[in-house]
Amino acid sequence: MSILAWAMMGIAIWHFAVFVPDRFLGGIVGAFFAALIGAVAFGFVLNGFDAPGRDDTHLIQAIIAVPGAIAGLGFCFWLGVRQENNSEL
Repeated sequence: MSILAWAMMGIAIWHFAVFVPDRFLGGIVGAFFAALIGAVAFGFVLNGFDAPGRDDTHLIQAIIAVPGAIAGLGFCFWLGVRQENNSEL
């Protein structure tokens, strides 16, 4: 159940990608997958590579995913800017 909370929080954070220029690697779809994968991966890491079950899922599990989603979006943006700069050469 926590994986669902992490994924939904990643998607929620992804919605804020419209406020920055579209320089994500893969465009807005790439940003979607970056936020989703970043949130779920960060959730797994902070929980010791274990997914808490339904009874262990609390609000904190959703909040845990926020830094992962932001890191995933930042990494995807950095890769997109890097690719854009290399193509101009």
